[in-house]
Amino acid sequence: MLLTEPAEGTPDVVETHRALREAADALAAGQGPVAVDTERASGYRYSQRAYLVQLRRQGAGTFLVDPVALDDEIDPLIEALADTEWVLHAASQDLPCLAELGLRPARLFDTELAGRLAGFERVALGTLVELLLGYHLEKGHGAADWSRRPLPQDWLDYAALDVELLVPLRDALEEELAEQGKLDWALEEFEALRTAPPAPPRAEPWRRTSGIHRVRSPRGLAAVRAVWEARDTLARQRDIAPGRVLPDASIVQAAVAAPATEEELIALPVFRGRAQRRIADVWLRALRTAARMPKSELPDPSPAHDGPPPPNRWGDRDPAAAARLSAVRTALATIAEAHRLPVENLLQPELVRRTCWRPPAELSAEAVGKVLRDGGAREWQIELTVDALAQALTDAAD
Repeated sequence: MLLTEPAEGTPDVVETHRALREAADALAAGQGPVAVDTERASGYRYSQRAYLVQLRRQGAGTFLVDPVALDDEIDPLIEALADTEWVLHAASQDLPCLAELGLRPARLFDTELAGRLAGFERVALGTLVELLLGYHLEKGHGAADWSRRPLPQDWLDYAALDVELLVPLRDALEEELAEQGKLDWALEEFEALRTAPPAPPRAEPWRRTSGIHRVRSPRGLAAVRAVWEARDTLARQRDIAPGRVLPDASIVQAAVAAPATEEELIALPVFRGRAQRRIADVWLRALRTAARMPKSELPDPSPAHDGPPPPNRWGDRDPAAAARLSAVRTALATIAEAHRLPVENLLQPELVRRTCWRPPAELSAEAVGKVLRDGGAREWQIELTVDALAQALTDAAD
């Protein structure tokens, strides 16, 4: 059955403090878990803030809250949701912007993660709803500019539908997980996700510029870094997605061409456009800074990494480690298949690589288990994998 709008209709957006108090009172009086979702403007804005928060609870109905109109002052909502279970789909995407508003769940159920643990090959919200509940959700506005005001009606319909069936989907997935004996695993995963600390800032984020492999010299990398940082400053000040201020490809192109004058810069594609010509001095200043930089301050073309190198280099760098990784991957694939789990949910790939690159001196189950636990593995993961990993590491060493 195709759903194009909520069964009870799409509610008006909550954008006054009086309406917020009424919504909070209704949600507090409702029963059971609260379905929660957010809409951001990732491809349009620098910030990852929530521009709309959708909530639904049995006995209360659906609410669409505009935190921008409320100046992010949503204390009544925080109080109403203080001791409730939240149901989200792909919670890791929404929890950070909810935390910025002071909204943090006391308990969590992630329907996407539940779908993965239950062994479903495709875990998009619409796919799971169709498979388990028999409804087809009208989709299509997830990547829209949700900072736009007023929000179009069809966007609001879409936003309300995202929480319309989250709780019934949660119940169906809980039943599926219980039948498979995986519910305790899922609860452990949800709690780890709920209590995870914020991700630390990336070291040298400019190195992730798309196409940077075309820049070979330290001086060229300094140009990439300087223009990237200038773009980041401008994007933050204007609250515009960095790629809309200047595409990555143009940063790389400028670093390779190394223009010395404004005329040379605006002769390059993209830079010759009217918007770029107006701020050409920003980019030229960054390029000149990089050109004058002492050699001692230029970036290293091959910086040291915190952790193991890419696995495709292991064979040359450390054949023994490559053998360990191969043996461990085979063992994990067997366990994952037996339990209908994605292997990346069985153990985090980065933890697997670190363990194989520098295994414990003693290859016992106890020692390997300590490495996994210290690396953030959950108890159910350790229980499933520790013996096989210890054996695989031992076999590879022999």
